[in-house]
Amino acid sequence: MVQARAARVKGRKPAPSRVGLALAGGGPLGGIYELGALLALTESLEGLDLNDLDVYVGVSSGGFIAAGLANGLSPERMRHMFIENDTVEEPFEPELLLKPAFREYALRALSVPPLLLASIWNYLASPWSQSFFESFQRLSQAIPTGIFNSAGINLFLSRIFTAPGRSNDFRQLGRRLFLVATDLDSGESVVFGAPGQDHVPISTAVQASAALPGLFPPVEVDGRHYVDGALRKTLHASVALKEGANLVLCVNPLVPFDSELAVKRGAGKRHKLVDGGLPVVLAQTFRSIIHSRMQVGMAKYSVDYKNADVVLFEPNSDDAEMFFTNMFSYSSRRRLCEHAYQKTRIELYRRRHELGPILARHGIRIRIEALKERLSLIHHDVGGHAEKENTLLAESHRLGDALDELERWLERHAEAARKAA
Repeated sequence: MVQARAARVKGRKPAPSRVGLALAGGGPLGGIYELGALLALTESLEGLDLNDLDVYVGVSSGGFIAAGLANGLSPERMRHMFIENDTVEEPFEPELLLKPAFREYALRALSVPPLLLASIWNYLASPWSQSFFESFQRLSQAIPTGIFNSAGINLFLSRIFTAPGRSNDFRQLGRRLFLVATDLDSGESVVFGAPGQDHVPISTAVQASAALPGLFPPVEVDGRHYVDGALRKTLHASVALKEGANLVLCVNPLVPFDSELAVKRGAGKRHKLVDGGLPVVLAQTFRSIIHSRMQVGMAKYSVDYKNADVVLFEPNSDDAEMFFTNMFSYSSRRRLCEHAYQKTRIELYRRRHELGPILARHGIRIRIEALKERLSLIHHDVGGHAEKENTLLAESHRLGDALDELERWLERHAEAARKAA
């Protein structure tokens, strides 16, 4: 789905546009969706260079993509790095996201004996003042703070960003980049890349922003511990708006699922989410919380930044493909990237009359002719890739047919309206 909040432009003098990009989180699945959406935008929007924007804001997995774009890595380049995994000089191993946090396990295990002795002593000292379980509650401190070790993320990105022509230093980038994390001890958002926080390596800032509690241990930076930046806000688009961006393109990959709407639109039988057990219930709860919070933020932008345009790209609420794929799955990356690419193209075409004037104010044109072409991500590649993706190509052909039929219907409807007038 594409949402737009248009600026109030009455009486406003034209000024050079400052364009920003804000990318939300969502685990590996979220980053893959964002890549697919950005590939569609790159191809379909004339006058937009995603490697030459004025400001980039990334949260969690969105930080991976934002940092790559600010460092000159195109969406197509990152597709080959993270989806196709066929760049010899920049090999990406998905396993680096799934390495157990052995150091965290060991440190917590070492804390068990003193915690146990303290608990026993506490209970024996005053057995009647508190229950047995209250006395031993302190043993919960020995539970690891994360399952997987995220240090590999830092090492991989450090290697990528220190290659010639790139930088792992916020201060040496030619563009403004901000990566948002949450200070664990204060609960406040911290914007790495802002003054006072721009000395932190970009790779470390990405690691901190993506440290989802429970999955990855908090990341220590300058003696403080940081976790996922989405704990306070979903997008943090206000960071770009405060930097003077008057057009902010936002991508949010996670939305709550509406099973009734999916049935109405012919997406199959109704899903009872409770049948999916705890993981599905938690997924719906998490998505509902962050999405409602994001909608509040979007509404606030219209009050606080009246002269700016904010355009949001996200999946539709009936998108079962996005909802029922594990947000931390990496095995379906190619299919999901193609899915996001096609969905974004469809939404751009469907909302072209609404989005066209908004984007035109900033020198950007929707390439309707590109949206009407029968394209798949495999048309970016040559050689053997095409033969492996015949199914995706067939799907893109059906997309083209649907777009052509939609345009003919709109033309007939407009002609009938003119005659009636």
